[in-house]
Amino acid sequence: MAAGSVFRFEPRLPSVEGRFVSVFHRRELQADIVSTAMRKPRTGVRTGWAQALPNKNTAFLRGAFALMATLADACAITLSAILVGNVYHAIAYGVQGMTENFLELGLFIALIFTLSNVMRQEYAIARYLSFSGHGRRSLFLWNICFIGALASAFVTKTTADWSRVTFVCFYVFGFAAVCLTRGTLVHFVKASAAAGGVSARRVFLVGFEEDMHKFMERYAPWQAGLHIVAASVLRKDGDLREDLALAAASARMMLPDDVFVLVPWSDEATIDACVDAFLRVPASLHLGPERVLDRFVDARIHKVGTIASLNLVGRPLSPADVLIKRSFDILMAGSALVLLSPLFVVVAILIKLDSPGPFLFLQRRYGFNQEPFRIVKFRTMTTLDDDRHVKHTSEDDPRITRIGRWMRRYNIDELPQLLNVLLGQMSLVGPRPHALAHDQLFEQTIALYARRHNVKPGITGWAQVNGFRGGISDDAKIRMRIEHDLFYIDNWTLLLDMRILLLTVFSRKAYRNAF
Repeated sequence: MAAGSVFRFEPRLPSVEGRFVSVFHRRELQADIVSTAMRKPRTGVRTGWAQALPNKNTAFLRGAFALMATLADACAITLSAILVGNVYHAIAYGVQGMTENFLELGLFIALIFTLSNVMRQEYAIARYLSFSGHGRRSLFLWNICFIGALASAFVTKTTADWSRVTFVCFYVFGFAAVCLTRGTLVHFVKASAAAGGVSARRVFLVGFEEDMHKFMERYAPWQAGLHIVAASVLRKDGDLREDLALAAASARMMLPDDVFVLVPWSDEATIDACVDAFLRVPASLHLGPERVLDRFVDARIHKVGTIASLNLVGRPLSPADVLIKRSFDILMAGSALVLLSPLFVVVAILIKLDSPGPFLFLQRRYGFNQEPFRIVKFRTMTTLDDDRHVKHTSEDDPRITRIGRWMRRYNIDELPQLLNVLLGQMSLVGPRPHALAHDQLFEQTIALYARRHNVKPGITGWAQVNGFRGGISDDAKIRMRIEHDLFYIDNWTLLLDMRILLLTVFSRKAYRNAF
């Protein structure tokens, strides 16, 4: 297609010899801007929801999906309240409970939960292209709903209508039902998007041919539910005003939801011209992503007074997150120390009988913000190295004692770090701290390694429960460990901490490479 012209992305592509077109093939999920002299025309097959709805009629699709998602949450909450109440009464008392009471509670929680989500546009189809964030947002609102239910029951003097066990069980299983429902919908939407059947947004592209090609190749926008209705190629040596006038007129006819300007950010003159041209189009206007943004999933515009900046990375945990995580750490670590105190005594005796030396081992490590502290462990080796030349542990290390090998195999040597947790130096879950010598080595060889210190180190972590523990001699494994640690930092939730703690005890991967 000649430069400066507008082309539409159609399921069936005409063959135009010697001219450039952009191919958006839903069936095979391919997108290129290439010469059709090198590519034969193909017939696209619309799948999924696209069979039932025309391309331009996405408003009905969004509304129908939002209604379906709202009803799914409401049904999951209400049914779980009825089921939990009746099951508990059948087990505890041998009789059926008052179903109308459980129904009333379920409907009350469902009403508050769904209405709040509607106001936050939580049921927009674009939200269901990924499960990321659903758990955190839902848990916060779930807690608010239950606080509201308790307050309402107290004011109306109806707390006696529900047993405390029923209320607590409904809190747990109701939230699990919401997560399961959300997960099912996300899976369905992602599968439909991959098949080209979901058009969450109608998008119009404008920019240079090379940048469009890179955009389509790098991001595969159809997998994010973006339906590209048309694109306009700007000529680098042509009349920019003429090209943009044609592009804006075409965009007004196509009625897109969003316009993406695919121009290098350094080309300020072209960007300003595009903005001026498309401000008259009733659509959201976006400056296309630069490559640097691929590294930062939460990049956003941040304003302080009149100063605007592109915020690439925020604080890993908000003040509320820090408070929640710290409260959980204190509660769980204190309880664990009390319950495991007999085991501590037995292990200390076994260590003293097995080899000479103290039963506890202290070693300097870096904690939050690279603040040094002394980590507490049960001694598992005949040496107490704590300097810049600490030798890393190998699988058949002769320094490991007999009882030490058993403790390392089952993570028992890490249990005294519960004291570090109570002192605020560590968390139950986080990136595992390395010896100072290894920290200094990895900072020089592994990009973003130092980001691990943006949160408190943990007794266990996401890398450990996925099998990336043990020695550090394998560069590939240590890099995978760091990647898992950074994923944890960027995706922390209290539910993720709970999951990791359970996997630490029950998952086979958590015991892999333990030496």
